[in-house]
Amino acid sequence: MKSEIYDLVVIGSGPAGQKGAIAASKNGAKVAIIDKRTMIGGVSLHRGTIPSKTLREVIIYLSGIRQRSFYGEDYAVKHDISSDDLATRIQQVENREMAVIYDQLYRNGIQLFYGMAKFVDRNTVDVETPNGLERISGKNFIIACGTRPALNESIPFDDETIINVDQILNLKKLPKTMVIVGAGVIGLEYASMFSAMDVEVTLIDQNEDLLPFVDREIVDRLTFHLRNQNTTFRLSERIAKVEKRNSLVEVELESGKIIKAETFLYAVGRQANSDQLNLNEIGLETDERGRINVNQDFQTIIPNIYAAGDVVGFPALAATSMEQGRLAACRIFNAPAKYEPTLLPYGIYSIPEISMIGKTEQELTAERIPYEVGTVKFVELARGGIMGLEDGMLKILFDPKSHLILGVHIIGETATELIHIGQAVISFGGTIEYFRDTVFNYPTLAEAYKVAALDGLNKL
Repeated sequence: MKSEIYDLVVIGSGPAGQKGAIAASKNGAKVAIIDKRTMIGGVSLHRGTIPSKTLREVIIYLSGIRQRSFYGEDYAVKHDISSDDLATRIQQVENREMAVIYDQLYRNGIQLFYGMAKFVDRNTVDVETPNGLERISGKNFIIACGTRPALNESIPFDDETIINVDQILNLKKLPKTMVIVGAGVIGLEYASMFSAMDVEVTLIDQNEDLLPFVDREIVDRLTFHLRNQNTTFRLSERIAKVEKRNSLVEVELESGKIIKAETFLYAVGRQANSDQLNLNEIGLETDERGRINVNQDFQTIIPNIYAAGDVVGFPALAATSMEQGRLAACRIFNAPAKYEPTLLPYGIYSIPEISMIGKTEQELTAERIPYEVGTVKFVELARGGIMGLEDGMLKILFDPKSHLILGVHIIGETATELIHIGQAVISFGGTIEYFRDTVFNYPTLAEAYKVAALDGLNKL
């Protein structure tokens, strides 16, 4: 067994692990990353963020959904979309991103160890590599081991027709009907993607309300769009039994309803991979989902061990995980870093996509904070007409006295890009007059900020 001593050892090479390792290296630290060779880049690259968002782009293009307002509701670039059509582009993007990650780690002098890590003590891990056991010592650690789909033991998963979200890219053919259990971010994203390909989707969730952290008007617009795409919502429902009968999956609900479909997708929650790290050996506890408790600096109760990314829980986004990993490394090596958890943008890559920053209307109402609203529909914009957009909206919430921006909420084309304009203005304490007085390129969707600002100011 070989002994190595590093200033920082990072367990996991996803967004949090990568950025934490690179930030530490930039501060002169000797850094190692441990992960399986097949998982360099983490779940984000191989099963989550990158594949699913690539899948979304392929579906939007091949389904022709962006051009239907011009060429009719039956228009499609390709009517019979196969799983091979979807997989080809995904593999190309994964390969390119993998090369970028390897290059970044190499240029920053970060040592890679391939295998599974298990803690021996608070400064040592054993790594089960293909070539045997390797012992690595570190002065500090960042646990960024990510998550896997949470399983339900009562469901007979078969990796073909009864699957979880990590297996969806392995579908041999596209189904005509699908049941999705879980109407959270991931479930809604996949529901919108498959419904765009004319798959009849039934979405089941035990909760009455969808996406409680999203502005209600935005959620209402998304559900209206999905219903128009033949998505059926079964809310406040629980599964009683799932069985495969001949070529169909039969789902029985506790209410007695029976739903049949070709494919069953389970999209309820994630389980952290922390249970594979032997954390009991070092006295580090987790919750029932394997999540690790950290302070504002992402430090655990063990001073030299930090955790970041999905393993620490909400919001569990690739973008926030990157910043968490970077901040953890900066705190370890006393480098300057600022983290504003109240000003994080959220992106939901449904069709249409959603993005938001700041307060929602329901939050402001609950907190008894007065506000005014300025809105614009994308169809009212020249660029919206050029692009053939039939849906989409931008909403600005602002203080009627100080005119400070309290929140920005967008649904529609490029929402996750447009949100950063609002993010910048909020971060620098801007008022709604900024949008009124700023010149935006014309015609653009960014002009929505100006039109919405004028709408809001006209209400005062």
